[in-house]
Amino acid sequence: MSLPDTMRVVEITEPGGPEVLQMREAPVPQPGAGEVLIKLAYAGVNRPDALQRAGMYDPPKGASPYPGLEGAGEVVAAGEGAGVEIGTQVCALLPGGGYTEYVVTPGAHCLPIPQSLGLAQAAALPETFFTVYSNVFMRGGLKAGERFLVHGGSSGIGTTAIQLAHTFGARVFTTAGSDEKCAACRDLGAEQALNYREDDFVEMMRAEGGADLILDMVGGDYLPRNVRALADDGRLVQIAFLQGPKIELNFAQLMMRRLTITGSTLRPQSNLAKARIAEKLRQDVWPLIEAGRIAPVMDSEFALEEAAKAHAHMEASGHIGKIVLKVS
Repeated sequence: MSLPDTMRVVEITEPGGPEVLQMREAPVPQPGAGEVLIKLAYAGVNRPDALQRAGMYDPPKGASPYPGLEGAGEVVAAGEGAGVEIGTQVCALLPGGGYTEYVVTPGAHCLPIPQSLGLAQAAALPETFFTVYSNVFMRGGLKAGERFLVHGGSSGIGTTAIQLAHTFGARVFTTAGSDEKCAACRDLGAEQALNYREDDFVEMMRAEGGADLILDMVGGDYLPRNVRALADDGRLVQIAFLQGPKIELNFAQLMMRRLTITGSTLRPQSNLAKARIAEKLRQDVWPLIEAGRIAPVMDSEFALEEAAKAHAHMEASGHIGKIVLKVS
C-alpha cells in the first residue's frame, strides 16, 4: 500500500479549553520493531485526553504529542516482530496520537474487531476495557457474589465496569448524576443506581453490608466516604481524581478494618504490562463481546475536525457512554 507523506492531526496548540484543539498537517509516523501503523477509522474520546489538553497529563517520553488513547482501523505497515499482518482490522490501545489519520502502537496492544461490532464501537473498547479489567479484576480481585460499587456509572468506564462485573457474577451498585443516567445503569445490570445529587452512597452500601470493592475516579471528599462505605476487608481502587488527590484520611480505620487502598494509571505502564492485559482481555472478555453479552454503550460521534465540540460535550457531563471521532 502506498502511504502519504503527511496526515491530518488534531494538535493541542497550547494548554487550555476545547478551543485549543486545532487541525494541522504532520508527517505520517513509521512503525519500529514490534510496532504497527494503523490507518484509523475512528478514535475514542476519554477524560485523559482533556487532561492532556489542559496541560495536566503529559504524554510519556517518546509517545505521540497528539491526544487519543484508543482507536480502530486497518494495519497498513508493520515493523519486524509486530505479530499483526498488514491488512488486518484491529482496535488498539494507543500511547497517544489517536486524533490523527495514522498512528503507531505496539502490535501486542492490538485486538481483533469483534464480529458483533462495527469500527466505531470497536474504537470505544480499548481504553475503558483495559482500565476496567486490569483494575477491577486483576488488581481489585473482584469475585462472583461480591458487592461492587462503581462511581460515575454512566461514563465509559462506568458502563463497562457495570457490564463486566454483572456478567462475572458480582452484585453491582453505582452512582450517577441524574435519574436518566441511573435508569441506564440499571438496564446494564446494576442492582441499585443512586443519584448522588440526592442520596448518600455510604448509606446505600452500609445497608447492604458494605462494598467489597469500590472503583473510584472522583477522589476528593469521596475518599473518606468510600472508606466508610467499604465492608471490613474491603478494597478501594482509585483510577482518577476529578475532585483532587489530597484530603485528610484516618488510617486507623484502614488498620482496624483491614482495608486495602490501591490504584493505577494505565498510560505510564510498560508495554509488557499492557500486552499482558490485552491477552487477558482476548481470553476472558472478547468471547463475551463476540457472543453479544457485553457491548460498549455509545453516546455520540463527531468528525475529527470537531474534536473541540467532542471535548466540550464530554466535559458538560451530559453523555451516557462513549464518544468517538470519525477519522476517515
